[in-house]
Amino acid sequence: MMKSMYIGLLVLSLFSLNSCSKINDEYQFNDELDITWDQMAQQTSDELITQFWNNEGYFNYGSDGSDLGFQYWPNAHAMDVVIDAYLRTQDPKYKDYFAKWFEGVKKKNGNTYENVFYDDMEWNALTMLRLFEITKEQKYMDAVLHLWNDILKAWNTEYAGGGLAWRKDMLYSKNACSNGPASILAARLYKLTKDEQYLDWAIRIYDWQKETLFDRATGAVYDNINGETDVINMTALTYNQGTFLGTAVELFDITKDPLYMNDAQKASNYTMTKCIDASNNVLRNEGDGDGALFKGIFVRYFIEYLKRDGINEAFRSKFENFIRNNGKVAWQQGQDTGILLFSPSWTQKPLGQTQLTSQSSAAMLFEGLASFEKSTKK
Repeated sequence: MMKSMYIGLLVLSLFSLNSCSKINDEYQFNDELDITWDQMAQQTSDELITQFWNNEGYFNYGSDGSDLGFQYWPNAHAMDVVIDAYLRTQDPKYKDYFAKWFEGVKKKNGNTYENVFYDDMEWNALTMLRLFEITKEQKYMDAVLHLWNDILKAWNTEYAGGGLAWRKDMLYSKNACSNGPASILAARLYKLTKDEQYLDWAIRIYDWQKETLFDRATGAVYDNINGETDVINMTALTYNQGTFLGTAVELFDITKDPLYMNDAQKASNYTMTKCIDASNNVLRNEGDGDGALFKGIFVRYFIEYLKRDGINEAFRSKFENFIRNNGKVAWQQGQDTGILLFSPSWTQKPLGQTQLTSQSSAAMLFEGLASFEKSTKK
């Protein structure tokens, strides 16, 4: 993967986007859709499987066989969509993909779940942990713990005073993308096992990231710090915003400390004011490839945040209006009716084929909205 090159180019382009205007709470698009969030989720997630699933047990990178390449970390998010669809419907057809994917990605990844990118392993471990929670099959937990033990090798205090490295061959690069998902994973392992070591790690990683890569005044989550120079890359990307607030939510669940909800509010509000296409009040286009997944990841953890009590009511109204507007705009402007493919921009239809990353991101949006709607009716 060309992640470092991608981030470098993105730094140059983000400042030219309409991302610095404050969000307007007035929404101009049709509020009366003739389709439910549940139906949108069903159609989009099913299309992801139809267009991208490879019978060898993984998801292709391009729709309709246009790119049969394998990318490890997007496969975790595509399987998360399948898990979302199963939890929403309880339809066993989705469950049939679990074991096939689990074996398939290992084979395509060189007969191992390990990877040079620590964040890639974290994403797959998070997905496997969800599979364990559903099936209770020990093979999934065994894989999670194997990955967790490898991930812990990323922690070092030689550079930047702590934090998890991004890559095994770049231990000095401490990135939000390798710390946010790891702290979520540790918190969830604690919830399942009640083993204090996992909670200790969740808090340790979160505290380091908050101290080093989080702007407490604005809510921005910075991309990384170079431990050799102590220079911070101050680019704020939606998926890093999402995993930081995702950990805050997990730790609030465990500790009930309102400071975590305050952190989540700041990270959420920053994303809604600085990481948007202000002309449409939706999360911005962060490019194709890896970047097309970013806003879907934010949505996943933002929805979990919205399901919690303790959110300031003024912010809750603003946040809920914002995420619903994203869904409406994406459905009305981001796809051709009947085709159900999405580009990296939720305001533009794809031109021909699309990538696994952008389709998964859209599916996460609609699955998230369907899940949130269900939670409000309980």
